[in-house]
Amino acid sequence: MTTPGPCNALDAVGTVDVVSLGESMVTFLPTTPGRLADVPSFDRAIGGAESNVACTLAAAGHTARWVSRVGSDGFGDHLVEAIGSYGVDVGAVHRDPDRPTGIYFRTAGDRATDAHEVAYYRAGSAASAMSVANTDLAAARAGRVLHLSGITPMLSDDCLALVRELTAPRAERPLVSFDVNHRPTVWRKADGPSVLLELAGRADLVFVGEDEAEEVWALRDPEAIRAALPGPEVLVVKQGGRGATVFDRQDATFVPAPTVDVVAAVGAGDAFAAGFLSATLRGLPVRDRLRHGHLMAAAALTAPGDLAPPPARAHADRLAALDDEAWGRLRLGPGWTKDVARADEEVRTS
Repeated sequence: MTTPGPCNALDAVGTVDVVSLGESMVTFLPTTPGRLADVPSFDRAIGGAESNVACTLAAAGHTARWVSRVGSDGFGDHLVEAIGSYGVDVGAVHRDPDRPTGIYFRTAGDRATDAHEVAYYRAGSAASAMSVANTDLAAARAGRVLHLSGITPMLSDDCLALVRELTAPRAERPLVSFDVNHRPTVWRKADGPSVLLELAGRADLVFVGEDEAEEVWALRDPEAIRAALPGPEVLVVKQGGRGATVFDRQDATFVPAPTVDVVAAVGAGDAFAAGFLSATLRGLPVRDRLRHGHLMAAAALTAPGDLAPPPARAHADRLAALDDEAWGRLRLGPGWTKDVARADEEVRTS
C-alpha cells in the first residue's frame, strides 16, 4: 500500500503534509430543535469537507494547507480566521471582491439522509469561481497528499476543470486523495455519476460510502465498487456503523467500527478520511489506518458540529493496537477523547 514520500525541505511555496482544496461555508446551527421555519436563532460555525479534513489533521499534529476562495466580506474573514486558528496554512486562500462567501443553514440530524433540513446559499459564491487560472496550483500541489472531494466539481464548470487539472497524470504529482462525497442537492446534472466515476478513477486513494455508491452508481457491495474503480491504488469503502473495507493491489481488509454513542451524525466522513490519511502519512499498516479512521470518526460522532478535537496521538495509537477481541469490545461515548482513563476502563470492562 502506497505511503506518501517524505516531506522535502520547505521550498518557495512551502511543502506540507496535506493540502485540501475546496469550498468552506459559514454554517448556522439552530439553537433549539424544530423546523427551519420555526427556529428563532442560530449559532455560527464553519463547514466544508476539505477544510474539515485540513483542520482535523492540523489538530492531530500534521502540517496542512487549505486552498480556496472566499468573498471580501465578514463571513470570509471568519472562515479564514477560524480555519487558520487550527494551525492550517491559509495563505493560498484568495479573496474575491465581487462574489460572496457561501453560507448555509441546517437543522440537527444526519446530513447523509433526509432526517434534517438544509438551506444552501452558495450559488454564485466566491468558491464557485475557482478555476485553473485563478488558483495557486503550485501551493495546491506542494503537499505529500492533495485531498479533494466530489463536491468541488459540482460547483461550476470552472471548478470541474480545476479538479480535472489537479487529478491529471503528471510527473511528481502528490498522492491524490478523493472523497466522492456525493451531494445530490448540489449537483443535479445528468452526467454527475459519470463525472464522479471519472475523477475517482484518476485518484490514488479514494473514499466512498457503500450507501452513496449504490445511490450514484447502483453498486451494492464493496467488491462491485472495486470492480468499477480498478484504477486507484487504494479504495476505502465506508460501510456505516459496521466498519470499512480497504482494497489495495494485494488484498481486501475489513475492520469493524467500534460501538459509538452518537451525539450528532455530521462530520464523521471527513474525520474518517483525516484519520486514515494521518495513519497513511505515518506509514502505519492497513489495519491501523482503518482503525485510526474509525477513531477520528468516533470523535466527530460524539461531539456536536462538524469538527471535534481528535484524541491524543498516543491514546489513539494505544486503542488502534488493541487485539481484535478488545477492539470488538470498545465503546466510545461523549468526552472519550479527553477522558483517557475512562476510555481505557471501557476497553477493560466492556
